[in-house]
Amino acid sequence: MSLPRTRRASVIIGGVLVLLAAAVVAAIIWLRPDQGADQLDAIRRSGELNVAVFDSNPPFGSIDPQSRRIVGYDVDFAQALADSLGVKLKLVPTNPANRIPLLQSRAVDLIVADITITPERAQVVDFSIPYFVSGQQVLVPASRSGALEDYARSRIAAVKGTTGEQNIRALLPRARVIAYDDLPAALTALRSGQVDALTQDSALLAGLLSTTPDAADFKILANTLSREEIGIGVRKGETRLLNHVDTTLRDLESRGQVQVIFDRWFGAHSSARPTRSFKIS
Repeated sequence: MSLPRTRRASVIIGGVLVLLAAAVVAAIIWLRPDQGADQLDAIRRSGELNVAVFDSNPPFGSIDPQSRRIVGYDVDFAQALADSLGVKLKLVPTNPANRIPLLQSRAVDLIVADITITPERAQVVDFSIPYFVSGQQVLVPASRSGALEDYARSRIAAVKGTTGEQNIRALLPRARVIAYDDLPAALTALRSGQVDALTQDSALLAGLLSTTPDAADFKILANTLSREEIGIGVRKGETRLLNHVDTTLRDLESRGQVQVIFDRWFGAHSSARPTRSFKIS
């Protein structure tokens, strides 16, 4: 027995509405970054890996005066990751405060910009295994005291958005900590006498002095204030991309490429020479 025409029409319309609703739900799930997101496939489809790097923090990332390109320890790792995916590398310059916002806004796929792994950051960003280990130290004029305690009430420059800024506030609560956008700006403040000291990762301080004509006018205090494990930042929930990054880092270590990169930027022939005390595992 056939249905009346009006009832048939109602059934058809109802079916169409169900299909449309299902399509809308599927689209919402596909668009939400925490539901079904897969940045790894998106990168391969686009043929490009967008990476946030420093452009004024040697030897991790700075502009080469001859080629005018960004080069450094972080850049070499970013290039290795792009090569492992078979895509082109696009570098996006950043400063410490903008690293995580760039990642969260999807302006970049990864952060490879000397970013320390911390519990607070791990709440909003997933981190790879560490690919560098450093420690926070303090830079002062060569003529000043070499004892950290003598700076307990001093003006100390730090870089905005870094663990160094947080650590020095906790270690020297009576000091006046002044945060600057980047390391060169902090050094300018120290050089001009606006601050009495400057704190940052030891490797960054060594790299900074290696490119500073008046490096002899400064010294690094012997105290190491922290152990900083540096990782690659990945958006929350991008498990396949994170696993690929970790696998690539381990592969670079097993093939001896991490040592090659380290020696290029921190070894005997480099201007910054910390000892390599870590292995990627």
